[in-house]
Amino acid sequence: MSSQVAKAARRVTHELHGIVVSAGLMQKTVKVRVGGQRWNKIINKWFADPKHYLVHDPNSSLRTGDVVSIVPGWPTSKHKRHVVKKIIAPYGTPAEERPPIPTLEERIAEREAQQAAKRERRARNEGEQKE
Repeated sequence: MSSQVAKAARRVTHELHGIVVSAGLMQKTVKVRVGGQRWNKIINKWFADPKHYLVHDPNSSLRTGDVVSIVPGWPTSKHKRHVVKKIIAPYGTPAEERPPIPTLEERIAEREAQQAAKRERRARNEGEQKE
């Protein structure tokens, strides 16, 4: 099971780059603006069409103004579907002085530990229900 999760997570290659526009207002969550363009076929012109994503920041290591790389991850809440991969260009405090961003392997290990704890709790609760 764990190898399937790891294999599926490594297959994700859709990496986005954006700027942190809001940090420190929500625990372990930042808002990242990713650039984009939209074609207007009536005017025949491209217009800026940025998208905003709520991104999971496990160690709260990002600050407003950082340029970051984000990748899709497991849904951590109703609107969070992405996770920080790395800081490309820190704004203000150097990246070395901030809490480290977990690697993919660390995130997979943490998720597997959470899933194992959940299975154990469910088995224990089912045993109590039968008695």
